[in-house]
Amino acid sequence: MNVFDFSLLIRYGKVFKSHLFFSPTIVSCDLELNHFILQNEEKLFQCCYPKPIHGILGKSSMIVVVGETHRRLRNQALALANITRSRTSYVTDIERIALQLMDSWKHKERIVFCEEVRKFAFSVIVKQVLGLSMQEAESAKILEDFLTFMKGLISFPLYIPGTSYARAVQARARISLTVQAIIKERRKNGFDSNKIGDFLDVLLSTNSLSDEEKVSFVLDSLLGGYETTSLLIAMAVYFLGQCPPALNQVKLEHQYIRANLQEAGQDMSLEEFKKMEFTQCVIHEALRCGNIVKFVHRKALSNVRFKEYVIPSGWQVLPIFSAVHLDPSSHADAQMFNPWRWEVRKGQTQIISKSFTPFGGGARLCPGFELAKVEAAIFLHHFVLNYRYFYI
Repeated sequence: MNVFDFSLLIRYGKVFKSHLFFSPTIVSCDLELNHFILQNEEKLFQCCYPKPIHGILGKSSMIVVVGETHRRLRNQALALANITRSRTSYVTDIERIALQLMDSWKHKERIVFCEEVRKFAFSVIVKQVLGLSMQEAESAKILEDFLTFMKGLISFPLYIPGTSYARAVQARARISLTVQAIIKERRKNGFDSNKIGDFLDVLLSTNSLSDEEKVSFVLDSLLGGYETTSLLIAMAVYFLGQCPPALNQVKLEHQYIRANLQEAGQDMSLEEFKKMEFTQCVIHEALRCGNIVKFVHRKALSNVRFKEYVIPSGWQVLPIFSAVHLDPSSHADAQMFNPWRWEVRKGQTQIISKSFTPFGGGARLCPGFELAKVEAAIFLHHFVLNYRYFYI
């Protein structure tokens, strides 16, 4: 489990001053203040990632842009996510890639699971965004550069040849050139705006984004679809391995779904995902315990007063999500993996509260978080039905 050091809270309180990333900083481990910060994006607070992150992601990345530019890019991302989920081949593609990956394990004595789920996540996102299979030369080229990019994404920002940071910036430039070449080839072959196949088709059909923004948008999609989804799957499998009752309940749920599909002679669809109720509880709990996104960077646009706290204008603010997720006052037995805490009781509807923010919140809530959950659930469907756990 991703353990948060609560001794800091005992020593300094849930909100304290520090000096991080070369800036005076307010660190917030307080549920109410974190919620206040996320809900006041572009009003009282603004996204403010360190400048080296801009150098790696590019100035047009949706992760770092602010104001009207961010709203425009995020609206496009939401549209892309909705179009993707509506495609009949969406679930079929995910399922096929998962089965191909698992089939490749048959003759291997040993696999590194985290690396395998990264292959799965990358294969899915490259298919959805660029319409490429992993067997195509462009995919291999993008993957090689993307792995270099990921290694330097969070590294010491020293641009000297040979450093991880420098290699990451150079890798991003090469990925941009590869995507630009794919865009040029698709336009050359006669792109038809009436036949939308993947993310790139949608991007090419819109006039609201420049070519530079479209290329950056593709990189953002690859980054989000690769890192978030692969970590989510790895965490869900890990935590299930530590909790036999939860694993047994997940197996029963998926055995029931498989039996119904076989009896009806149907393929997997989003309707089956909606029936994976306990699996979604497992996914939520893995996100709470594992904390993919531990904190985000914001800065105060003016002097901000919240309860007894005053945040000076221009100061950096770090809402720490993991502190809230693992806080016993927010979640009973917070250090325990307990997916049953997310079960919907009769007559209730499931509400993801402000004490649970695995994908951020407010105006910067991750637009693809539902897609990540669908991918994880479909992968788990085949994994738990075809593989056994050995508890140590």
